[in-house]
Amino acid sequence: MSTFTVALLQIAAPGTEPGANARRGEEVCRQAAAAGADVALFPEMWSTGYTWDGADPGRVAVAADGAFLAGFRALAAELEVAIAITYLESWPGGPRNTVSLIDRHGSVVLTYAKVHTCDFDSERALTAGDAFPVADLDTAHGPVRVGAMICFDVLFPEAARALMLAGAEIVLVPNASAHDANHLAALRARAHENMVGVALANYPRPQQTGRSTAFDAVSYTFDPDDPDAGVPVDPTLVLAGPDEGVHLARFDLDRLRAFRRLETQGNAYRRPGAYAALTASDVAPPFVRADARR
Repeated sequence: MSTFTVALLQIAAPGTEPGANARRGEEVCRQAAAAGADVALFPEMWSTGYTWDGADPGRVAVAADGAFLAGFRALAAELEVAIAITYLESWPGGPRNTVSLIDRHGSVVLTYAKVHTCDFDSERALTAGDAFPVADLDTAHGPVRVGAMICFDVLFPEAARALMLAGAEIVLVPNASAHDANHLAALRARAHENMVGVALANYPRPQQTGRSTAFDAVSYTFDPDDPDAGVPVDPTLVLAGPDEGVHLARFDLDRLRAFRRLETQGNAYRRPGAYAALTASDVAPPFVRADARR
């Protein structure tokens, strides 16, 4: 069995200071490596603990080529474990809510900035991303095609669909929210409708609600020679409680890939010619919002 293990780092940030958060992050990455993880996934905007205490967010943003990210690149190479590190990234016109995926050799192979910023809240001061990149992550078991969404992105089916169309097999989801039943259902739907594995890391209580989650891509029994195949199965790999912890989500890549070759969701039966409205930018009532950006 070819297993891809994601460590969901459901841990509290020490505060808003990137240096303190980096030190705490190093501790839990070492714990994840010792547990056999292929990648350690942080909650959203770890460099600031997803807060900037009402200050100008640019004052606490870190550069992608600065010491914060460099420390995690060195750590990934030392531990031979990939790290999906999240941070408030310095950017012209306003910082970005960013995750960078560092491979086990210490190279950044993917950087994604949150596209669906929470413009109804403090993220209106941030610069939104404009694409959903996917990268091949080198692991001890061979390459795995990985993409990312961040928190609010989960509620927009287009985000996961764009990642699936780009070839993603696993989607990493840094999160900072009350990960309630509706959010959980949306995440499960993104996995099911795109036949991708999803892994979400959230902050524990009291900062958020915990419940870090992983869903397999496999949502039915499948076997071309089994007349009883097609029975729904629970795809839940991890559903954590509210408290701090490092939770391991183990994806069976051989099984996941076999399911994607045989089953009906994903791209085979889509009708893109009927979807023109999905790329239209006009907004009609009742969805008009003065603070929304296009």
